[in-house]
Amino acid sequence: MINKKRLYNRLMELGEIGKQKAGGITRLAFTPEDRAAKNLVASFMKEAGLIVREDAVGNIIGRLEGRNPEAPVILTGSHIDSVYSGGIFDGALGILGGIEVLQTMQEQGIKSEYPMEVIAFNDEEGARFSYSMLGSRGVIGSLKPEDLELKDKEGISIAAAMKAQDLEPTLIRCAARTKGSIKAFVELHIEQGKVLETNNRSVGIVTGIVNELWLKCTFKGEAGHAGATPMTMRHDALVAAAEFVQIVEREAKKTGTAVATVGKMSVFPGGINIIPGSVEFTLDLRDINQEVSDRVEDCIFQEAKRICRERSLELHTEVLQRIPPAPCSETFQGAAADAFKHLGFEPFYLPSGAGHDAMQLVNICPIGMIFVRSKDGISHNPAEWSSPEDCADGANVLYHTLLNLAGL
Repeated sequence: MINKKRLYNRLMELGEIGKQKAGGITRLAFTPEDRAAKNLVASFMKEAGLIVREDAVGNIIGRLEGRNPEAPVILTGSHIDSVYSGGIFDGALGILGGIEVLQTMQEQGIKSEYPMEVIAFNDEEGARFSYSMLGSRGVIGSLKPEDLELKDKEGISIAAAMKAQDLEPTLIRCAARTKGSIKAFVELHIEQGKVLETNNRSVGIVTGIVNELWLKCTFKGEAGHAGATPMTMRHDALVAAAEFVQIVEREAKKTGTAVATVGKMSVFPGGINIIPGSVEFTLDLRDINQEVSDRVEDCIFQEAKRICRERSLELHTEVLQRIPPAPCSETFQGAAADAFKHLGFEPFYLPSGAGHDAMQLVNICPIGMIFVRSKDGISHNPAEWSSPEDCADGANVLYHTLLNLAGL
């Protein structure tokens, strides 16, 4: 069994880095807070007796050598960054839970045939550069030099931010791992929803992660004088966008499973007495079934074309990211179910509605996820909370799942 007090104390200590006066934490990628968090996590890894390194994209990795150093690694971990004013458990639990598992193995004298590693992924949230999962994209080798030219709101590019932390952008390929080099990746994470709480469960086995479609859309109409332009002669981009938002809600609701969100909107020129000439907004669309997501997307944009015809507008769209659903492997689910039974828990299964680094790793290895109950389902919020007992339950399930995957 893992050390519940040690795990929770480390969670609280890491939660002090980036703490905001108004509540919550802000740890954006490649900031001083991010570096301080990485340094602290690296110190925890060293306390656990792990070999620690930082890879070419800024992921922090702790390794527990196996009897066969050439065997594929069993990998666990999560992300170290946060959203603006986020909670202290999101990402952190998976990293510190992984460290706790490997430290417990050391203390119990358990040695696997396989090397085991815990990884603190860099910039999973994408809060600073609007480009998520940078660290895990680096691990699967999909990160491209042009991706590093994306800039934050201060005009600083990812490449420049990397250089400021002594990382060389031209070497990002050095972080990539090949298929077959990882036996499995298992991510421990808070649920960020209410399914476990509603079902009175402290921990659950994830069956898969929903797809993520992020679009940037712009309705282009015609700006005009708010007083001098009759209602029948307007090409109001904001009215079109308002209708679009309702269509998004309606089409997602029809499925019973899909979720769709217009989360950001900017109106131009933005004057009280000016008819909006253009509106820029985002669309986030997700479902565990890719066919359902594709169908909702098609219905939404068929209706958008109608809006443009009726109002004499143009619609421009840009794909920010399109990530397919990621199923958790049957081997993982079986190992996790056995871990549940060993601990006296009844296996409980649920999908992940949020995106995670695991959905990148599925491109090169089998994946799995273990969810821990979130109080009131709250996350990305200062009120995000999971109890010491629930965190320990999740870490213990992770411990026995990894041992099962290692054949121990």
